[in-house]
Amino acid sequence: MKFVHTADWHLGQTFFEYDRKAEHLCFLEWLKCLICEQEADALLVAGDIFDSPNPSAESQRVFYAFLKEITTLRPQLQIVMIAGNHDSAARLEAPNPLLELMNVTVRGVVRKNEDGTIDSRRLIVPLMRGDTTVAWCLAVPYLHQGDYPDAESYMQGVEKIYETLYAQVPDKSKPVVAMGHLHVTGAAVSENDRSERIVVGGLECVSPKSFAGGIAYVALGHLHRAQQVDGRYHVRYAGAPLPMSFAEKNYRQGVMLVTIDETTHRTTVEQMPFEPPVKLIGIPQYPKPLADVLKEIHALPEGDVLPQSPYIEISVLMNEPNPSLQYLVEEALKHKAVRLTRLSRVMPSINHTSDTPEQHELQNIHPIDMAKDVYRKRFGEELPHALCVLLQEAVEMAET
Repeated sequence: MKFVHTADWHLGQTFFEYDRKAEHLCFLEWLKCLICEQEADALLVAGDIFDSPNPSAESQRVFYAFLKEITTLRPQLQIVMIAGNHDSAARLEAPNPLLELMNVTVRGVVRKNEDGTIDSRRLIVPLMRGDTTVAWCLAVPYLHQGDYPDAESYMQGVEKIYETLYAQVPDKSKPVVAMGHLHVTGAAVSENDRSERIVVGGLECVSPKSFAGGIAYVALGHLHRAQQVDGRYHVRYAGAPLPMSFAEKNYRQGVMLVTIDETTHRTTVEQMPFEPPVKLIGIPQYPKPLADVLKEIHALPEGDVLPQSPYIEISVLMNEPNPSLQYLVEEALKHKAVRLTRLSRVMPSINHTSDTPEQHELQNIHPIDMAKDVYRKRFGEELPHALCVLLQEAVEMAET
């Protein structure tokens, strides 16, 4: 059995207000070709299909057009999708009566039986070849509070739901594949990546041991870096097909091509690389003074800004405020074949021996003195007199 594991498409995402529809169309076209070339039996999409729970009509058209085209090109293909934390579970499931006619299964809502227990059978999806079941898929969507069985912690609740589902698989002589959209401990996460919404303190992290021992492959979504987790060959994040932030600009994008021997359940995984059509560039590699930054901008290629022009992030090392910074950078970028996304002002870190005031002392500190202290720590010099005057006026207006 051969299937493609992908996740975190984030259809409809705008990158610093730039529309990414053309990039997503490029990926989906590549994915269609890959599925046909590899003669895949199934496509597993592990959540975050859309970037928003209320996706635009255009991004929904892109999604449903892809489903129609790939199922027309390869009618025997089975597609299983789960909702991620960015998706609206109910919205994603709404067209199920039509999608099932195309052999597409979507699981977003964890339904309950009359006695309050989880409807486990609905989350156990047979993977078919013709009329024969060749494997089983535990299609577990992103779990909200109350979706998992009663437990002392989120981790224990998740572990319990996978154990319950695995125990109810009708025929364990067939390979079992699990899907999930969650953060598994031992996975690598960029410290600067805000696009991966990790709960502070790891309250919604689960151990890779949460997945029952007999599972042949675990298809994960949520983290955007393609990787195997904690040295476990069969537990994988497919990663996002497009970088969602500059923290991800060096990630390897693509999908996982998974082959499972139906007799031995031996699993082989190969990452199939996808080259995003638009590159992300950071200038400079490390923050530098404005003069050095302008030199690097000058070296950029000339040309018109096109849909495939790179996105650029610029970081300037500053010792003092420069009101004309934005203008100078934008002027330097004129006629350059790049699209500016963000201009970061980086201040040098300055060590001070003065103690930070306790919370109960703050009410006794005058706002002007507080501003002077912040300015001194950030820029290493005294607050200019003109700014003191303006700030004093603002304080007096607030007090009246």
